[in-house]
Amino acid sequence: MAFTVDDLMALEDGDGDEQTILDALQRGINDGTVWRLSGSAGRSAMAALASGAVMLGPREVRDAYGTPVPSRDQVKPGTKGSFDLVVQTFGREYAERLASLP
Repeated sequence: MAFTVDDLMALEDGDGDEQTILDALQRGINDGTVWRLSGSAGRSAMAALASGAVMLGPREVRDAYGTPVPSRDQVKPGTKGSFDLVVQTFGREYAERLASLP
């Protein structure tokens, strides 16, 4: 399932539990939608990336201004947005589940 209206509502209104919101963020990061939404969505994504709760998407995308946002494979392992940071913070099973989201 790609980023949906329900995901948007979860991000904008804080609807759902923490994992529902993190999954919505991850789907929005994966397809690039989150980088084209209001500033609060991008700030939430950046905070979640920094904490290791989510990772960058599987491919490079562009934000609303045309600035490239790297893929999870384009950043140094263990740094913000990397698969390895999520593994270090929440474990491999959680990281693999996030990586499998569309």
